[in-house]
Amino acid sequence: MKAIQVGLIGIGTVGTGTFNVLQRNQEEIQRRAGRGIAITMVADLDTARAQALVGNSAQVVGDARAIIANPEIDIVVELIGGYGIAKQLVMEAIEAGKHVVTANKALLAVHGTEIFAAAHRKGVMVMFEAAVAGGIPIIKALREGLTANRIQWLAGIINGTTNFILSEMRDKGLDFDVVLKEAQRLGYAEADPTFDIEGVDAAHKATIMSAIAFGIPVQFDKAHVEGITKLGAQDIKYAEQLGYRIKLLGIAKRREKTATTPGGVELRVHPSLVPAKRLLANVEGAMNAVVVQGDAVGTTLYYGKGAGSEPTASAVVADLVDIARLVDASAQQRVPYLAFQPDAMSDLHVLPMSDVVTSYYLRLRVADEPGVLAKVTGIMAGMGISIDAVLQREGDEVVGANDAPQTDLIILTHDTREGTMNEAMAALQALPTVLAPIVRIRKEELA
Repeated sequence: MKAIQVGLIGIGTVGTGTFNVLQRNQEEIQRRAGRGIAITMVADLDTARAQALVGNSAQVVGDARAIIANPEIDIVVELIGGYGIAKQLVMEAIEAGKHVVTANKALLAVHGTEIFAAAHRKGVMVMFEAAVAGGIPIIKALREGLTANRIQWLAGIINGTTNFILSEMRDKGLDFDVVLKEAQRLGYAEADPTFDIEGVDAAHKATIMSAIAFGIPVQFDKAHVEGITKLGAQDIKYAEQLGYRIKLLGIAKRREKTATTPGGVELRVHPSLVPAKRLLANVEGAMNAVVVQGDAVGTTLYYGKGAGSEPTASAVVADLVDIARLVDASAQQRVPYLAFQPDAMSDLHVLPMSDVVTSYYLRLRVADEPGVLAKVTGIMAGMGISIDAVLQREGDEVVGANDAPQTDLIILTHDTREGTMNEAMAALQALPTVLAPIVRIRKEELA
């Protein structure tokens, strides 16, 4: 059977890994795919470096469009990232009738609906396992392995940089800024880490997973996104004392309509307190993990390396094998891009953050004087917020500039609508005995 010819656009870290894995495991891959798969063209701006990497195994060009124009190329692999030229090249490849494999989560989270629609019209496949959680096959699990299930929720540690930083803050008791510099020195964080530490990268991935889990269009613009830059070492310490660990989670949750709350999908990324006994709380360093709750299967956990040259290449090559197996099949026999048939997508809408229901950790720096606690709990009770626990951290008392004693008041709540909590926090912040901005971290039991 004729070998599948692949054009690789971008031979950086992941591109190099893809080329090497495909070369090294060629015999094994052919036995799985039923035909050969060969990278025969590589496009990269640094043609000299690319040529040194591939030798005589592939033709190297400086213009990616030469790959798209080559009638012998069956699959275009896009590994350059970003929204701009990457989108143009992917759309041109689809229009030319090429199948596409990409690791570009930003592109799919923002423009996925347009890309999948174009691919459907042309009858070509777009595969993107490497776009979420590196080498962990979470996309295949959601699209195929769990297809019998009505997915109820998923939650994931899907950014290795932030998980490394939070792990180091907890282990060493250091503040965010100190650990970020160390993460950059060790290569875990980019020189410009904004997309990671502000939660944008995780939100791209959560957006893609939510679309597959619930059969809705990709809607990154409706995701709630918070990063870890405002977390303090004291909150990580208090969480530990209370039996929790703080993780940056990407969460997608189906919410049924009730008499008091609308139905829809929660799509959010933010720091969360997770019970220390949960497996997800014990994912440390730069590792990734995703928990998925299905109505039939129950809880499943997917864990592994979320980045790196060969872990991500593992996912890229797996997509190439899938295409090789299905390239001669009709479109009806292929797995839909987002798991659900294109004409059967749901109109379930993404809920605004104010309608999200969860529980909370609040830390209030207050004047250590009689009546403060009564005022705080009175405001919350008046707004219908049920309190789970109130703790005063005696060991963390400090003295203010006027020598007045201060202390940290920690409040854990039961489930509350976010909009209600916003109103309560505004009222609490207005109290003259609340001496600093209130810290709020959402709490996820993941039960």
